[in-house]
Amino acid sequence: MKYRVLVSDPLAEEGIEILKEFADVDVNTGLTEDQLVASIGNYDALLVRSGTEVTARVIDAGERLKFIGRAGAGVDNIDTEAATRRGIIVANAPEGNTLAATEHTMAMMLSLARNIPQATASLKKGEWKRSKFMGVELNDKVLGIMGFGRIGREVAKRAQALEMKIIAYDPFITQERAASLGVEMVPLDELFRRADVITVHTPLIKETRHVINAKTIATMKDGVRLINCARGGIIDEAALADAITSGKVAGAALDVFESEPPTDSPVIGLDKVIITPHLGASTVEAQQNVAISVANQCISVLSGGAAKYVVNAPMIPAEQQALVEPYAVLAQKMGSLLIQLTDGRLESIKVTYGGEAAALPNTKFITRIILKGMLDPILQAPVNIVNAEFVAKERGIRLSETTTEEAHGFRNIISITAKTDKMTESVSGSVSAPDHARIVSIGGYMTDLTPTGHVVISRHTDKPGVIGKAATILGRVNVNIAGMQVGRHKPGEEALMVLTVDSAVPAEAMDEIKKIDGIHTVKHAEI
Repeated sequence: MKYRVLVSDPLAEEGIEILKEFADVDVNTGLTEDQLVASIGNYDALLVRSGTEVTARVIDAGERLKFIGRAGAGVDNIDTEAATRRGIIVANAPEGNTLAATEHTMAMMLSLARNIPQATASLKKGEWKRSKFMGVELNDKVLGIMGFGRIGREVAKRAQALEMKIIAYDPFITQERAASLGVEMVPLDELFRRADVITVHTPLIKETRHVINAKTIATMKDGVRLINCARGGIIDEAALADAITSGKVAGAALDVFESEPPTDSPVIGLDKVIITPHLGASTVEAQQNVAISVANQCISVLSGGAAKYVVNAPMIPAEQQALVEPYAVLAQKMGSLLIQLTDGRLESIKVTYGGEAAALPNTKFITRIILKGMLDPILQAPVNIVNAEFVAKERGIRLSETTTEEAHGFRNIISITAKTDKMTESVSGSVSAPDHARIVSIGGYMTDLTPTGHVVISRHTDKPGVIGKAATILGRVNVNIAGMQVGRHKPGEEALMVLTVDSAVPAEAMDEIKKIDGIHTVKHAEI
């Protein structure tokens, strides 16, 4: 069956053409919430810009939805929590419009400093009032950048060319990283006090809504200038209007508003406010870039792959992927093996990262991969890195993650212990090279198992004849044994047998092996 994709906001034709090579694509813009709810159940993916509100109602109605793509950076119009609960991947295209937003910010800043829009309007009315539009130079002024992500950093580069002094606030950027870019990181209250010009480049979240308000404006320099090309709602527009009217704020340049279009905003009629209708990403190049990015991510997810810019799952920065990926691949296979070795209702999962694995930059991502490997085979609902923790929590499965310096003789080790209402089982694995990972322990017995293909794993009494009888049964049903390992703690007590086989083992043969004298338990698993 061919996938179906709904595009509910205008999207550059370059992205739509890419999608049409892979899926049936319907472009239907301007839908109300009710109309979207009524139709979304027919689609596997939804692509939007800022115009469509993807509410929990819409998401719950999307029974087939696997992917929601935002052709742009902000995802505040998407209920990502509802999507996460449903296991739907939400991704954006944050890099495609970076330069467009950066250049729009610089245009706003220069226009604000020199009163260019106001002077243009005056001259077009036949006036010649040069003194009315006295400006200021940006050279040697302090620019405060609130949010030092991609756009914030690009703005800093260009402002440095104007010989501005740059200070920035971002709780996720280190002083060392900022210093390497010639920028001083400061607390937000200090940024408000010191800056001559403040430009906003943060997402709209609970912590940033109205962060620029009457109280914080009062702490700013007299004559400060404010720019917002990020998200409406970060600046309290009523407080801004009062500050401009009083003269506290010399001027503001706004591309975004609390309500769009901003028909009732108190800043609209003020001469000292420059406004544009959300044009930050409105360049031909930016629209092409974000459309192509989100289209390719959509195709990748629907094909069983990953999205590059997932916003509702742990992210692995590009520079860390080569390091983390081998552990993630091993972890999913360990989880898959472990769940096949257990009986009963799963109660708890404990993940331990030891040695070098304890220092991995994103163990949360790997833990979710483990959950996917364990839960996906036993549940009807799809389990992925987006909803894995939600699924486990909803089913009362306790999850713990710990780290330790101990690696039990290996450079690194990941250990998973699963407890059910009937038993406890564990597996451990280690990565010695990007293409060399092994399962090194099962149930406390040492192994050296390549995590791929079919295996038969038994616990048995360590005595002559047990392994031979099992091998004879497999040979009789044409199942070839590719490798064999045996682990034990003491002679004559319980031992572990791991047989790597070339094909699945018929159920009848497994039943026969279970009846061998000395066999305690035996499982067939496919990794």
